[in-house]
Order: sequence, then structure tokens, then C-alpha cells
Amino acid sequence: MSPRRTELRALGALALPLMGAQVLQMGMGALDAIMSGRRSPEDLAGIILGGNVFWPALILLTGVVLSATPVIAQLHGAGRIGEVGAVVRQAAWLALGATVGVILLVQNAEIAYRVVGADPAAVAIATRYLDGLSLGAPGLMGYFLLRYVCEGLGRTRPALVIAACALVLKAPLNYAFIYGAFGAPELGGAGCGIASAIVQWFEFAAMLYVVTRPDFHAARLFERFAWPDPRELARLARLGLPIGLTQFFEVGVFSLVAVLVGGFGAKVIAGHGIAGNLNGVTFMIPLAFGVASTIRVGFHVGAGSLERARTTAEVAMAASVVYAFVAGALLFGARHELAWIYTRDPDVWAVGVDLIVIVAAYQLVDDTQVVAIGALRGYKDTRTPMWIALAGYWIVGFPLAAALGYGWLALEPLGVYGFWGGLTAGLGFVALLVSWRLSRLSRNFARVTALSLH
Repeated sequence: MSPRRTELRALGALALPLMGAQVLQMGMGALDAIMSGRRSPEDLAGIILGGNVFWPALILLTGVVLSATPVIAQLHGAGRIGEVGAVVRQAAWLALGATVGVILLVQNAEIAYRVVGADPAAVAIATRYLDGLSLGAPGLMGYFLLRYVCEGLGRTRPALVIAACALVLKAPLNYAFIYGAFGAPELGGAGCGIASAIVQWFEFAAMLYVVTRPDFHAARLFERFAWPDPRELARLARLGLPIGLTQFFEVGVFSLVAVLVGGFGAKVIAGHGIAGNLNGVTFMIPLAFGVASTIRVGFHVGAGSLERARTTAEVAMAASVVYAFVAGALLFGARHELAWIYTRDPDVWAVGVDLIVIVAAYQLVDDTQVVAIGALRGYKDTRTPMWIALAGYWIVGFPLAAALGYGWLALEPLGVYGFWGGLTAGLGFVALLVSWRLSRLSRNFARVTALSLH
């Protein structure tokens, strides 16, 4: 079997459970949107506004913890699994600090909503939704840390099983807290926050059970207690903070746009949310390939097989391009039916249908950039992608989006469609540069070796 085919099979074995887990995890967000949207457009708008604060904050701060994945993957490849526990114990302190940060950020979200003049009815729902999510933040952060341990060791199936169970649990909990069924209080769309918190603690408990099984004893995760080690924390933070910022720059700009779109009214927010939610679902598959690339590239680098690491990166990029064309075609062809799933309101439906066309068009740039960044993380190259993301999203994408959306520079205002168009251009900028960076770095074995020692 050729090296490329071998790597494709290895990537697929890692990525397929991750794809399922990511889609199921995203499915919980879709469930919130669909179930709250059936109650009223204001409930859907509130969920969208709340999510566009919570998830960027979480992604920024979990990025620091995500540094554990490439470190553990390289230790695994080098046959040094016994050192994993020491890394995880220090990453746990980072996770604790990140949890506090997430809670502080979301508890002050109402200030941002007032500044941009978001719909008051939607804001009232969003703030109560965020209150519920805050209760689950510690469990969610603990779940992510333990999941990254599993993934760094090449164990991706536990996340799939746990996500499937969580989704099954989420639906009746949503129903109970939205409509006041089974003795629960009737909270409307905000009830999705309480339901999510319960599910997040369940996910943490389930993942904790997994990593205490005999298969993980060699990693020495719970061998002893360890106080914070400033040097180790700094090493993980230097690797992880750029990861968090890279993710935040992307998710943050989309979330800011969602908040600004709030000024166009609840129905436009809801239509925007439909397109964004569908994009999130399709994005989970290339995201899984990106994580698989981190694991597989990191493993090969740790083992000293730098040529195989380069082959992995090339195969992953090719797979992302193929997927992008297929996903784009499916979104475009089924745009009317997909929007109908979310809403019966004709105005919301019309906005959603038009935006799905844009989502279908930019699958190519979105999917390739996430896989390229994932492979670069496997090399422990996190700073350059961070700067590229900053430039692409905030220097190119957002100003162009605002100009097109509001009609600056004597342009005709395009509203929400202009915002999406500008962000697509920024995404294309990022995709081109990170792909170029990956191509250069994967051939520079001396640089790869130097990065692996950090």
C-alpha cells in the first residue's frame, strides 16, 4: 500500500469518530436553535445572540488547554507516554483559570448587546440563556481537557460515544425547560442554557470514567497531585495561547457580525442564525480532519518520521478540497428545504435561503484553512497562523464586511449579505496564506525539529 493511501486510512480512522462527535456536538446547538425557533423568532434570536458570546469566549480560553494535544501526540510518537500525566496536571491548572475567564466574560455580555442596540426582547432571552450556560462551564472545560488527552493518544472514539449519549439527553431536557414539561419551570428559549449545563456535566463525568480505565494507566494521569509549575505552564501557554487567539479571531469576527446584524431586527438575526448554524454543522467534518492532522502529524514528528508527517499534511489538504466541493453542492441544492427545517416564518426563511448560497460558495476556503491550521499545530507551529488569522479576519475581512454591509465608501448598503461577503473574502485570505505556510514548513525539516523541542 502506498504511503499516501496508508496515511489517508490512518487519518480516516482518527477523523471519522471525531466527525461524528463534532457533528453530534454541533447538533446540540442546532437542537437549541430549532426547538427555540419553533417557539418564536425572538427565542431563536436570543439563542443566537447568547451563543455568539459564549462560544467565542470558550474557544479563546480552551485554546490554551488545546496545547495539550500536539504535546501529547509528539510524546506518544516518541514512546514517552509515561510523561503525559505531568503535562495534563499542569494543563488542568490552565483549564481552571480558563473556566473563571469564560464565566466572567459571559456574565457581562449584556453590556455589548446594549452598545450595538440589539433587539431588547432577544437580549432578555440571551442573558438568561448565558446564565444557564455559566453553570456548566466548569464541567465543559474539564470535558475538553480530558478529551484532548484522549485525542493526543490517538483515542478518538470515546468522544463520539459520549456526544451521542449527550445529544439523546439534550432533546428531552430542552423540551422540559423550554415548555415547562415534566415538572420543570417554563423558561422559553433561555431554558436551553440550563439543559446545556446538565449535559456538560454529564460529558465531563463520562470522559472522567474513560480516562480512569486500565487503557490509560500508562499515561499516569492520576499518579499524584501537582501544584502549578511556572515553567511548564509558561511552555504550554506559549503554545496554546496562539491556538486560542487563532480560533478567537475567526469565531470572534463572526460573532461580532452576528451582534451587529442584531440591529437589523429579530427576523434578520434568525435568518443569519440559520445559515451560521448550517455552516457550523458542515464545518465539523473538516474540523475533524484538522484535529486528526494535528494528532497524526504530531505523532510522526515525535517519532522522527518527518517525511511521513509531510505526506499526512498533503493527504489531509487534498481530502478537505474534495469534501468542500461536495458539501457546497449539497448546501446549494437543498437550500430551500434546509431553511424550512428551522422556521415557518416566510421572512426568516427567505433570508436563510439567500445566505445558504453564500455558505455553499465559501466551503472551499473555510475547509482548507482549518485543515492547514490543524496540520501546523501538529508541528507545534501556532504563532504564524495566529498572525495570519488576525490579518485575514480583522484587517481584511471585517472592514470589508462592514463597508459592504453598511454601504461605506459610496457603496450600496447590502445589509447582512454584505457582511457575509466581506467575511468570505477574509477567509479566503487566511486559507491561501496558511496553505502556503504549511507547504513551506513541511519541507523544512530543520525548522520542524527545532519546533518539536519547544
